[in-house]
Amino acid sequence: MSIKVGFVSLGCPKNTCDTEVMLGLINEAGMEIVEEDIYADVMVINTCAFIQSAKEEAIETILDVNYLKEHHNLKGIVVTGCLATRYAKDIEKNLPEVDAILSAGDEGKICEAVEAAYRGEKYISFSPTENLAFGGDRVVTTPEYTAYLKIAEGCDNRCAYCSIPNIRGKFRSREEEDIVAEAHTLFDLGVRELCLVAQDTTRWGLDLYGEYRLDKLVERLATEEGLGFKWIRLLYCYPDKITDSLIDVMAKYKNVAKYIDMPIQHINDRVLSVMNRHGGSEVIKSAVRRLRAKMPDITIRTTVITGFPTETAEEFYEMLDFVKETRFSRLGAFPYSREEGTPAYDMKQVSVKNREKRADAIMEAQHDIHAENNEKLIGKTIEVLSEGYDPVAETYFGRSEMDAPDIDSKVYFSAKRRIRDGEFIKVEITGSLDYDLIGKQI
Repeated sequence: MSIKVGFVSLGCPKNTCDTEVMLGLINEAGMEIVEEDIYADVMVINTCAFIQSAKEEAIETILDVNYLKEHHNLKGIVVTGCLATRYAKDIEKNLPEVDAILSAGDEGKICEAVEAAYRGEKYISFSPTENLAFGGDRVVTTPEYTAYLKIAEGCDNRCAYCSIPNIRGKFRSREEEDIVAEAHTLFDLGVRELCLVAQDTTRWGLDLYGEYRLDKLVERLATEEGLGFKWIRLLYCYPDKITDSLIDVMAKYKNVAKYIDMPIQHINDRVLSVMNRHGGSEVIKSAVRRLRAKMPDITIRTTVITGFPTETAEEFYEMLDFVKETRFSRLGAFPYSREEGTPAYDMKQVSVKNREKRADAIMEAQHDIHAENNEKLIGKTIEVLSEGYDPVAETYFGRSEMDAPDIDSKVYFSAKRRIRDGEFIKVEITGSLDYDLIGKQI
């Protein structure tokens, strides 16, 4: 009888890609993948450890899964991903519930770890993150019409608040031919929305070709024979690396979503310098201006950090004013999370209360901006990717080109016929509710 394996994937879409590769290895080994954890012999938890809340979620998940070990038929727990990479010794010492620990660099050994856990044996493997394979046969866990494609791993930016370089290692671009080959595989599986991801997507190609090459990669994916993606979406793009040629490619091709995820983190030059962000306020403002000049309707999503060490009230209000003036289409504000092993850990800290109050103030301003933007869409017709039907609300729901999976808003709409998941349809917007839009199919 084959081992039944269940998976929990926490954190970002890059982790999702790693989970899907591990699922592919499990499937190739002849083990049975189960969707319901209650039926699993072994559970694999692919963890995040980017900030404190992510670490807490990972630990809570491990303890929750252990309930199945104590009260059901679960025989083993495997922990991998960022928490395992960053805190392997702590997990071994403080979480005896865990049977196997794999660093991110050892995810290729997932089958060995599962088999050991199933036998009740302890298994720990800790190799450099640089050993992490980019691709492989994936079991895609996202809906069949959308998928993430990881084009690079690691990060060289060394932002003062960020633990990712310590966990994931130096930046490494994936070979272009490998990326394109996987894009063909995903398209043939039915994927029509392709989301390109990396820790720093816009850096892609620098280590391989000596220059930023995301523009050329996107153009190839947009024009390659045999590919017909409806939306090619760019996530995690840094403002200092958004070249004019990348903007030109985005503007030129209809199948490149007029959407960009561009984290800025702050706007005050002193704070940006202390954060060790590359480029100051003018670089950020220039990127926004150039994107909007070529694509007036582009959706720009960003993130900011409030209460970074040494941030003064005046510097915070400078950022708040900038958010109000710039009117980003999508924005998330996050209170600073103090992470050991980062330069910011030993800096003069802003109180947790002030960090959270400042984040709330940013989000209040953004809520008003979002509501005003939604109001302008009433009466207009937009294209929506249908994602399902809500029987309680008796309405369909989906996303527009303005919205990335999992993180952005929804469009709820009525229809006179059955709408398939993954179908692109035209919806007239008739109203809004909080961050979401309401409409009807036309």
